[in-house]
Amino acid sequence: MRKIAVVNQKGGVGKTTLTGNLAYALAKQGKRVLLIDMDPQSHLAASLGVVDRGLSGIDRVLINQEPMEKHAVLVRDNLNLIPAGKELGMLEKRCDQKGVDGWSGTLLKEALERSQIQSDFLIIDSPPSSGVLVVNILYAVEEVLIPVTGDYLGLQGLSYLIGTLRNFEQSLGHKLRRNLVMSRFQKRRRLAREVRDKVQSYFPGELLKTPIRECDALAEAPGFGKSVIEYRWHAPSSRDFKSLAKDLLQERTYS
Repeated sequence: MRKIAVVNQKGGVGKTTLTGNLAYALAKQGKRVLLIDMDPQSHLAASLGVVDRGLSGIDRVLINQEPMEKHAVLVRDNLNLIPAGKELGMLEKRCDQKGVDGWSGTLLKEALERSQIQSDFLIIDSPPSSGVLVVNILYAVEEVLIPVTGDYLGLQGLSYLIGTLRNFEQSLGHKLRRNLVMSRFQKRRRLAREVRDKVQSYFPGELLKTPIRECDALAEAPGFGKSVIEYRWHAPSSRDFKSLAKDLLQERTYS
């Protein structure tokens, strides 16, 4: 099973949009996907039509060591979701009292080791922070997928994030495989193209080939509890996510 975290400390870069839509595209290609919503805002569940705020989820797995199987929701064919749960936000406070060392940093990793859910991909939506939830995520995965917006703040945020990841890898003892994807991309904007080229230059072989173009359908789809492919299959972003899934499977990068 490939274990991937979608991460970026900067908000508004399209992490949740990328997580849900990429997972759906992979599931449509016959891959078994397990999604975990580790963002206390719970936007991932809502974007896939799971709107019950009372649902427990990964919060109970981490706090009470309940089995993941108990909280997995089949949201589409081949696609299971473990929601955040209403107590996830409290977990960070509890763990901060004990520090990020020891048990508090490896709760998610240990839960995955106990899990009996069979999947080809694990994809985790992370909060826009660097707290103990993100530490748990990074201990649990082998790869990170980083959305980057086509502006200089996006480039600056990427540089900061890479530094944070490198520091974390020192305590982890090994490197995390990195893939980058251009998010909310507007090809007609010269700045967006320049940023994409800089990302490719600074991180050769890490930028996936397909950028995710911004379009109305991509913004509208979560309001209907659908992926953009379900909502408007012919939209530019729908084609992009289908292609991005192939990039990930075939290791196609931008050059």
